[in-house]
Amino acid sequence: MSQFFNTIEPQIIDDEMLQKAIEEKCPEDLGDIAREESLNVKVVTELQFSFKNILRVDNLWPLENLTKLQLDNNVIEKIEGLESLVHLVWLDLSFNNIEVIEGLDTLVKLQDLSLYSNRISKIEHMDTLQELQIFSIGKNNLTTLEDVIYLRRLKSLQTLNLSGNPFCSEEHYRLFVVAHLPSLVYLDFKLVRNSTREAAALKYQDLTKPLEQEEAQVLALQEAEDAKQKKLEYDQAAFVEYLNGSFLFDSLHAEDREAAKLASLPGVGDLLQAYKKEFVLVCGNLYNYGLEEYEKREAEVSKFYKRLHEIMAVNQQESKRIISDFESQNQKRLDELSQAGSGEVAESKQAQGKEGINQLLDALLTLEALVSNDLEELLQDFKRSIDVLASTFTENIQGMFNQCRDLENQHHKKLMEIAMATLRKVEHYELEEDFPADLRRLFKDKNTIVNILNVSHSIRLRKIDKRESDMLCNIYQWQISVTGKAFQTESDRNRACIKKIICFINTLQKELESTMIPEPTE
Repeated sequence: MSQFFNTIEPQIIDDEMLQKAIEEKCPEDLGDIAREESLNVKVVTELQFSFKNILRVDNLWPLENLTKLQLDNNVIEKIEGLESLVHLVWLDLSFNNIEVIEGLDTLVKLQDLSLYSNRISKIEHMDTLQELQIFSIGKNNLTTLEDVIYLRRLKSLQTLNLSGNPFCSEEHYRLFVVAHLPSLVYLDFKLVRNSTREAAALKYQDLTKPLEQEEAQVLALQEAEDAKQKKLEYDQAAFVEYLNGSFLFDSLHAEDREAAKLASLPGVGDLLQAYKKEFVLVCGNLYNYGLEEYEKREAEVSKFYKRLHEIMAVNQQESKRIISDFESQNQKRLDELSQAGSGEVAESKQAQGKEGINQLLDALLTLEALVSNDLEELLQDFKRSIDVLASTFTENIQGMFNQCRDLENQHHKKLMEIAMATLRKVEHYELEEDFPADLRRLFKDKNTIVNILNVSHSIRLRKIDKRESDMLCNIYQWQISVTGKAFQTESDRNRACIKKIICFINTLQKELESTMIPEPTE
């Protein structure tokens, strides 16, 4: 147990403790709001639970926007209950009873972490903390200096505190750490000088160079994997994933053991190779065409939003001009009204003010109507273009998949001819003596072999149909999504704009009505 809490009963973070922490950290009115909304704490970004005798961390899952959390000086034994705090940047768990580094995998935005004065004996389980810049793990039970090498994977780490650990008493401790963590700027609250860095690099070069070579190899592999994944994602966006090669062809024949046995028949091997070559060629055409069409779709969407922003920019400039002209005249009218006193002059100025506001309302609504009409025309043109792209894509894709089916049908026909010729040899006892026994069993009678070939053929056709259907569904969903989003965006903009205009006009009217007219002096 921590030295601060020898007699107090350990606590778990509950709703009451959470509410008190909110009220202590946030403005008073925010505490009331949180209570009224049953602890709706989405607005809370910082919380402090220091010196609360907390044993277990729990009930923090609603704090989804929390960026700073203090849990120092408690009796926490395990890092847990933080999984949902994915926006956390600063975390203080110092002065607790933690023995293992764990439970931090989801905190990928963490930049500052303190585990100072705990019972940790190994640095581990921090691979996802790639944004970590400051790490304090001093005054723990770290005894193996080589464990520091683990921190090389944290590429953003600049400030490290290890002071107070058993291995700090080892000879050349500082040089070892600096040599293995060359990006450190501060170590144990002291600046890492260039002279120290150079001495460390020289002393431990035999240890660090193999590490650098290994890391370079790992990095190269990771970059290749990342590039591969990026390419796959691009292909998926173009609806052509796994079409640039023999994947689709291979999938047609996967797990078809009976048909695979027929590959050893005389002539079938050559037939299969010719089929594969032509099929893969069609798949390549599908792939290249899909990429070309994807670029066209992206260009069409980009062109639409560019034109949309141009129209909106012109609209904003014109609305600013109208409002600016009004405000210069309106302020003059308000000044005159406040000085006019009562009577006909004041009433005339008020009438002028109301008329000016009404004219402004008409001007802004007219401008919005014109912009709305322009955008409606733009949207209809956009929809027509998208429809043409989708229908052209659909038509051409269907044509290419028909080629795939034609190739499958031709292959099936030729394969059936070879099978029938083999069957006739079986009937006339003309097969070679070394003819495989498992094939002999397939050729017992005509119905058996015909059924095998027809079932395999049907399965392959269904797989071709499935791949075609996937592509057609994807283009249809894209078509509906991209046009629907465009129309919805304009609808939302129009409603928001009109609401903003009405709100602005109401504010002006209230300002006019609140302008005080001095009473005439007696």
